[in-house]
Amino acid sequence: MDPIEYHDTTTTDCAGYAIQIIVGNGNKKLGSDISAALNVPLAKAEVGRFSDGEAKIHIEHNIRGTDCYIIQPTCHNFENDTSVNDNLMELLLLLHTLKLSSARRVTAVVPYYGYARQDRKTKPRVPISASAVAQLIEAMGPHRVMTVDLHCGQIQGFFHNTPVDNLWAEGEFIETLKKRVSGFVENVVVVSPDAGGVMRARRVADSLGAQGVATILKRRVQAGVVDSMQIVGNVDGQFCIIVDDIIDSAGTLTKAAQLLADSGAKDVIACATHGVFSGTAMDRINSSVLKEVYVTDSIPQEKNAKNCTKLKVLSIAPLLAQAIARLHEEKSLSVLFKSKLTE
Repeated sequence: MDPIEYHDTTTTDCAGYAIQIIVGNGNKKLGSDISAALNVPLAKAEVGRFSDGEAKIHIEHNIRGTDCYIIQPTCHNFENDTSVNDNLMELLLLLHTLKLSSARRVTAVVPYYGYARQDRKTKPRVPISASAVAQLIEAMGPHRVMTVDLHCGQIQGFFHNTPVDNLWAEGEFIETLKKRVSGFVENVVVVSPDAGGVMRARRVADSLGAQGVATILKRRVQAGVVDSMQIVGNVDGQFCIIVDDIIDSAGTLTKAAQLLADSGAKDVIACATHGVFSGTAMDRINSSVLKEVYVTDSIPQEKNAKNCTKLKVLSIAPLLAQAIARLHEEKSLSVLFKSKLTE
């Protein structure tokens, strides 16, 4: 991975203060990769547990007056068995610690935003958990929040007084997909697994030069359980790429892939930013008609990659490193939304 161009502010007048990268237990490898891409060493920090299970946080050197970035997805990390709630609490306490330690600016980099799918009331007497999490984070006083492919873009509005940068990860898939469909792009159909993802599918199709876009309409009887599906669009004899933001149990994904195959699709692959892969997701993918499944490393995937040869993991460390460098130097992030998606 080539280092991102970053000016060491300890010796220049760029912004007047140095970058500090702090990593929790949510995804240590991604934090290390971002650190390497920026050519900035990780801050020395103890993020562990007391004997009773409470989070134990200690920043081991002075960070007064620095520009701090906490790398902490609020996911279940199967590598070290930290839960969504463990990693959320670590994020909150890291934010609190850095504010108490007089950091000049603190940015929460949350590649995967847990509880994002609970973004509205679907029936009486249920929480809007995405909003509650936003309030918790905002209460700790970060200057900025950076995330990747929120399940619902309107979640940014749950942060009333804190700027939120919601980066798009599909650009990281484009180069790989272009190589994958080289020579037969005219026979490619990009498929959105629901009506809400049509714009994402259209952006990917435009970037690949594919003319076909299809949508799968589905009727859910409850969370994670689909009653029926139907395809809007022609997939007969086509190479289908399902594009989504999250794969959880993979039940809906594998059913969608089977429906495409039954409708005449020649091959089916899938791309998603966040690979949650709960329960028997890996077994479902292994036994499905899917040829390949591409995800990013917003959530640790080392264990899953060993259990599923179809799983291909692409890194978003370069994307996040570029975003951090540009934020630090007070530059616009708009270029990150344009580059690979408009090439």
